[in-house]
Amino acid sequence: MIGTDAKIYVAGHTGMVGSAICRRLEAEGYGNVVTRSRSDLDLLDQRAVHDFLREEKPDFVFMAAARVGGIQANNTYRAEFIYENLMVQVNVIHGAHLAGIQHLLFLGSSCVYPRECPQPMKEEYLLTSPLEHTNEPYAIAKIAGIKQCEAYQSQYGRDYISVMPTNLYGPNDHYDLQTSHVLPALIRKAHEAKVHGDPELVVWGSGNPRREFLYVDDLAEACVFLMQRQLDGKTLPSLINIGRGEDLTIRELAETIMDVVGFRGTIRFDASKPDGTPRKLLDTTRINRLGWCPSVSLRDGVALSYEDFLSRE
Repeated sequence: MIGTDAKIYVAGHTGMVGSAICRRLEAEGYGNVVTRSRSDLDLLDQRAVHDFLREEKPDFVFMAAARVGGIQANNTYRAEFIYENLMVQVNVIHGAHLAGIQHLLFLGSSCVYPRECPQPMKEEYLLTSPLEHTNEPYAIAKIAGIKQCEAYQSQYGRDYISVMPTNLYGPNDHYDLQTSHVLPALIRKAHEAKVHGDPELVVWGSGNPRREFLYVDDLAEACVFLMQRQLDGKTLPSLINIGRGEDLTIRELAETIMDVVGFRGTIRFDASKPDGTPRKLLDTTRINRLGWCPSVSLRDGVALSYEDFLSRE
């Protein structure tokens, strides 16, 4: 068993997920966390990544580095999303293996599941039918990461697992309307509508798609929970969903955000914009059976996110 003196590398520590994992590790007493900024280590540079991992040789790697964005960003920068995500994860996962690192956790996304997937989405539904077109390049890159971890596990006995989070939000999120996901985008839109005295909030699509949202610190808690079991030598499933196990419509999400922000206008849906996948609800039976459940409600999480947004204004 390896305790809180374990050396842990968090790839992508400046992002929303990576920074949350670092906060959780610190809260649980892990004092030997290794990070590198992009200026110090470019994860697209294979030789630099392999040299770094061989020199540091951490006990555990969190692969949280990724190029992420909402529907518009995914659909606009399709080449960058598939290239950059494939390269950074291949470099880190293969580099970890070459360095003799036994334990790794790869962060994927619920968008790896088919567009017309049975609900809630079980891990075994992966690759059973076509993906959603708007984020297909990103999803394919993440699927490749899942399969790479499975391959190193089966061929070399590495303890490399993948977790699939639902839609995430929270501190250190992106609020740029050109690249952000729906929840932070609506926080910004609702705030600006309130400040400007606008009569309505414009929301992309029909408002009918259903989405599940998880506060990022809940995800970080789940990831550290799984890390501790890996370091204890416990055998875990190679693929694990992480979510709340409940969803709501985009309309209901917008109404919750308006209430938290204090915007009293009306909602207008822009049907010329894409809806994306009709529904994305994860089946969280596996992680729940392992003993983990989320603790932050959607409304409380939105309030915390709004505070984070205001702190950056």
